[in-house]
Amino acid sequence: MAEIDVIDKDNNVVGKIDLPDEIFMAEVRIPLLHEVVRNYLANQRQGTASTKTRGMVRGGGRKPWRQKGTGRARHGSIRSPIWRGGGVVFGPQPRDYSYKIPKKAKWVAMNSALSAKFRDGEITVIDNMTIEEPKTKLLTNLLHKIGLNGSVLIIIPDKDEKVELAARNIPRVDVSRVKELNVYSVLSHERLLISKDAVERMREAFLG
Repeated sequence: MAEIDVIDKDNNVVGKIDLPDEIFMAEVRIPLLHEVVRNYLANQRQGTASTKTRGMVRGGGRKPWRQKGTGRARHGSIRSPIWRGGGVVFGPQPRDYSYKIPKKAKWVAMNSALSAKFRDGEITVIDNMTIEEPKTKLLTNLLHKIGLNGSVLIIIPDKDEKVELAARNIPRVDVSRVKELNVYSVLSHERLLISKDAVERMREAFLG
């Protein structure tokens, strides 16, 4: 079983914790990670971009001038795509970009992502992630004390309004509850800060 140091808020090692091999020592499957991230991003797309074709643009019901005798090119509608204010050819229409991938593939990808982070030494486990007040300064000071100054994903076991509110104004710092954790969030942050309780919750949620 993988073992990692547990630190306190002053960056002192206060013990060790065993990390489940199935979650943190799994095979890193790059193609699967790529597919799951693509799926996540596709599912986030709103798909609300819309343009009007020539049949949707208002006006243009009358032929602008007669077919012959004017010396100008023939036209049937002022809403033709080649006219200013005309319709758009092959423009985007509202659509649903989302698609499904097997749930098991998502679990395997999550274990793969967490294993990659552990392998690269980008996981820190803290014994207690609570703060006294929902203030950005308190959380910023805590991150600086333990040496996390870049992009950080804080993983907590359950809802914690104080931590979640405090992190909202810190650039490149996000908070995720265990049940909301996704592969994209794990891979898009440089470091993971996991509370000790969250490790136990991950053991329950991922391994049953």
